[in-house]
Amino acid sequence: MSKKYFGTDGIRGRVGQYPITPDFMLKLGWAAGMAFRSMGACKVLVGKDTRISGYMFESALEAGLTSAGADVMLLGPMPTPAIAYLTRTFHAEAGIVISASHNPHDDNGIKFFSGKGTKLPDEVELMIEELLDTPMTVVESSKIGKVSRINDASGRYIEFCKSSVPTGTSFAGLKIVLDCAHGATYKVAPSVFRELGADVVVLSAHPNGLNINDNCGSTHMAPLQAAVLAEHADLGIAFDGDGDRVQMVDHTGAVVDGDELLFIIARDLQERGKLQGGVVGTLMSNLGLELALADLAIPFVRANVGDRYVISELLERDWLVGGENSGHIVCFSHTTTGDAIIAALQVLMALKRRAEGLAQSRQALRKCPQVLINVRFGGGVSPLEHPTVKEASDRVTQAMAGRGRVLLRKSGTEPLVRVMVEGEDETQVRDYAEELAKLVTEVSA
Repeated sequence: MSKKYFGTDGIRGRVGQYPITPDFMLKLGWAAGMAFRSMGACKVLVGKDTRISGYMFESALEAGLTSAGADVMLLGPMPTPAIAYLTRTFHAEAGIVISASHNPHDDNGIKFFSGKGTKLPDEVELMIEELLDTPMTVVESSKIGKVSRINDASGRYIEFCKSSVPTGTSFAGLKIVLDCAHGATYKVAPSVFRELGADVVVLSAHPNGLNINDNCGSTHMAPLQAAVLAEHADLGIAFDGDGDRVQMVDHTGAVVDGDELLFIIARDLQERGKLQGGVVGTLMSNLGLELALADLAIPFVRANVGDRYVISELLERDWLVGGENSGHIVCFSHTTTGDAIIAALQVLMALKRRAEGLAQSRQALRKCPQVLINVRFGGGVSPLEHPTVKEASDRVTQAMAGRGRVLLRKSGTEPLVRVMVEGEDETQVRDYAEELAKLVTEVSA
């Protein structure tokens, strides 16, 4: 059964445009509260990132949840993975995150976590959607939910992150530049790395509600690259607006993406005898990651794009580590969802064990040239279904003769078609990608 509102990562869109409106959020809070209460649930945690519309949607969700009889615990601005963790530790039945992740401030969205700190099962999302199409009611006055605020949420999460590395670990002597994207990690991330002994320089940690992800963070790496060089730092770490994506910069200023970070973590787990199975990537993972893991005899499988699909594949195989080249990295040894701070700490520990710098440690993975072009389209029939696009994609795939791949896919969070071509010859790859992107643009007009 298809979903009307939920995408691959919750519900997301432009603020003020349905369904990202206060009235919808009120109804969504009520529907979620009714669904959770029907399963015996009554306590829900609500956190958010730093975008200005979060205040408005927090109030609307709070009213909806309490009208259904659910108690609400407010966390304030916190990373998405922190809400997953705190939902478990407070024994809540669900957690809600108000965030549009790496999108600009004029977008927002809602993500849900189960009481186990995992994505909601499809059947619960469908139950919420069915309730959204029914009239809203209010429980009797004596059963209306109560609201409280968790004042020590940041401290709890900081200690949790630090517990993911061995007791006594010190990063003394390591100089790190952190880019917090003016987002949800702006308080907790600097504290985590400083308390573990690192010399920390902080960028983009002054959110004003409008500057989240604005030319900063994991989707805009140039400021971090420049700062690492200017500060003569050992490395840089960039988070996205809600703290579930991470990218790094080595001491030379080169970007180290999610594929490379995933490789470093997986190799470290294997060397310590703690890998348990293999690694899950996605359709967008670079072919070089697959080849580098094969050299280490580490199994590798590709899931659909989206961390929920990576997590689903990990759970099905009982494996521990997976991720995306965008920097969503899941370390089941430590937590239940993609966590940028946890992943960054695992990379630092891997470097420490090998006594290597980031530039050296990444060398075992040689990425194949990969060109990704995003083409915006206005809705309606997907351009991917157009015969001209299909024929061109098949032709390019055949021309690459097994030495590369073509992937055309719709974004799960934005009105974009992602055109990706990967192969051994960078010029050829770019030409093919531009040709396909042009065709997609033409049929979308």
